[in-house]
Amino acid sequence: MTQSPDILLSSTDEHGILRLTLNNAARRNALSNAMLDRLGAAIQSADTDPSIRCIILSANGPAFCAGHDLKEISAARDTDDRGRAFFQQVMQSCSSVMQAIVSCSKPIIAEIDGIATAAGCQLVASCDLAIASVTSKFSTPGVHIGLFCSTPMVALSRNVSNKHAMEMLLTGDMIPAPRACEFGLINSAVPSSDLSNATTEMALKIASKSSMTIATGKRAFYEQREMSLADAYKHASNVMVENMLAHDASEGINAFIEKRKPNWQDK
Repeated sequence: MTQSPDILLSSTDEHGILRLTLNNAARRNALSNAMLDRLGAAIQSADTDPSIRCIILSANGPAFCAGHDLKEISAARDTDDRGRAFFQQVMQSCSSVMQAIVSCSKPIIAEIDGIATAAGCQLVASCDLAIASVTSKFSTPGVHIGLFCSTPMVALSRNVSNKHAMEMLLTGDMIPAPRACEFGLINSAVPSSDLSNATTEMALKIASKSSMTIATGKRAFYEQREMSLADAYKHASNVMVENMLAHDASEGINAFIEKRKPNWQDK
């Protein structure tokens, strides 16, 4: 009997960069229940692992992620409740994974080489950073099948302007990587041959910083974004004061004054 491939691959390099690779190309790396469970567990584990400093989320095959597994969704309609319980469960699981990405103390970079559609586009938008090959494309195509991409809308609308988000949601059109870069959905679009190097280079820059400082900053960024201007400044000021009292802030400032490389202790 041929053993099924592991749908999520994981490897960590000597710099503390964890690469999580969606590995179900036959299903276009769909966010099945199994994939959501594996991805959520991997992010949760990385969040509490002090050896992990940055995460790259990539995929094998021609699709980064095609969204939810429509075969699972269609099969659930055969139940007595026409799939309601399953639909509620899978939406909750997906929402939990997307929130785990945002709340994870380690920065997460999406590396896209192919299409990212529906919940796959949501996955890209949920990551802190995203780099794509120039041939990659993005869409929220639910309107084509009578299903508005309401949950992808949450992440999308928090990353791009209202007009650009509505264009994607209302038309379902495929957006090429260069335009997705203009929208702000991704950071940059590079040749496919340069993609891995470009993502790794960014991850290395982040991994070289104090992980305490990075975690503090990522958490504060998402917290202040939901506040009023006055509350955001109050919160950020409090965060800044606590950060200034930390060891690595003192070390970093002294290293700058003394023109030497800082010795981070991540505290």
